[in-house]
Amino acid sequence: MSLHKKGMMFVLSSPSGAGKTTLTKKLAKNNTNFKISVSHTTRTPRTNEINGEDYFFVKKEEFNSLVENNSFFEYAKIFNNFYGTLKEPVLNFLNEKKDVLFDIDWQGTQQLKKLSQLSLVTFFILPPNIKTLKERLLNRHKGQEKLIEDRMKKFNEEIAHWTEYDHVVINDDLEECYNKIYQIIQQEKKGIKEKRNIDLITKKVEELTK
Repeated sequence: MSLHKKGMMFVLSSPSGAGKTTLTKKLAKNNTNFKISVSHTTRTPRTNEINGEDYFFVKKEEFNSLVENNSFFEYAKIFNNFYGTLKEPVLNFLNEKKDVLFDIDWQGTQQLKKLSQLSLVTFFILPPNIKTLKERLLNRHKGQEKLIEDRMKKFNEEIAHWTEYDHVVINDDLEECYNKIYQIIQQEKKGIKEKRNIDLITKKVEELTK
C-alpha cells in the first residue's frame, strides 16, 4: 500500500519572518487530521518555546549521532545551527492516515522531494513587502540587530528557490493566506492541481528583491 493511500505531506517554507511557523501551527490547531513534524535543532530555545512542542532542542553530539544512524529524512545547516526531520514519527503519522505538516527551509524541501515513495505537496510563503518582513523580525528578535541583519541578507538567497515549490502564496493577511493554503490542500487531497500564476509571482519576487 502506497503512502499516498495513507496520509499526505505538506511543506511550508519561507524566508525568515514571512510566517511559515505561524501558518503551520494555525493549520494544525484548526484541523485534527494535521500533525506537525517537530524538527530537531541544535539552536538555543527562544523565549516561550517549548521542548518537544516547537522543536526538540538537542546538543550537536546527539544531532550528529542521529545523522550517522540515518535517522533523518532531511537535515540542513541554517544560520550556524542544524535542523532535521526524524523519519519514524512522520511514518507513524502517515500510517495513521494523518497529514503531516513541515515547517522547513528550501534545503530540507529539496531532500524530501527526492523521496519518491512519499506523497509531498510544497508551499512557499512570500511576505507582502520588505518593510513588513523587517518589522516581524524586529518584534521577534528585539535588540539582536546583527541577527536581523543576517536574516535580511539571506532573504534574496532564500526567495530565489520559489520556483522549486508547487504553490506560492503571499502572506499579506494571515487569515486570507491561511484560507488559501487550506483550500489548496483540500484540492490536492482530491487530486486537483491548481495552476500557478507565474507572471504574478515573478513580478512580486522582483519587487521584493530589487
